[in-house]
Amino acid sequence: MQRPRYTDKASTQTLREGLAEYYSLNPHITDPATQPSDFARILRAHDVGHVIYGCDTGMFDELKILPLFWWTSECTFQTYLKMKNSPAVDVMYEDMIREKGTLWLYGSILKVLPGVILELIPIWFKTRNRQKLLPFLDFEPLMERSLLDIRQEYNLMLLLK
Repeated sequence: MQRPRYTDKASTQTLREGLAEYYSLNPHITDPATQPSDFARILRAHDVGHVIYGCDTGMFDELKILPLFWWTSECTFQTYLKMKNSPAVDVMYEDMIREKGTLWLYGSILKVLPGVILELIPIWFKTRNRQKLLPFLDFEPLMERSLLDIRQEYNLMLLLK
């Protein structure tokens, strides 16, 4: 399978185009438009994060994306803890379990976790003391901008492969 264009570090797709590609390649995920607005925003923000950070929906990137949010966006760890009890978070886990099963989910986490940790350690050092944080829930103004432009403005290029 060909890599999604939005995962290219220097992609000139707009965020809107990258998000459309993400949804077309992942028909199994819950469409935020089908959810109540309060947590549809959280689901969509998570999906936008996949596109901006160039992450696919494999377990490695799913585990990597939360720390990327915490360290580079307005979605800090404290914000995540508040949202963790949201039905939106449950929907994301249910999507993974429905697609592959519980045993697969936890087996996959254990399989990739050491590699994720090794990749996150240098990212943590590169993201300490950030001044400019990527919007999390208020990403709409970024929709028509190129991914390359967003990644450069928020100093994310050094975090992408």
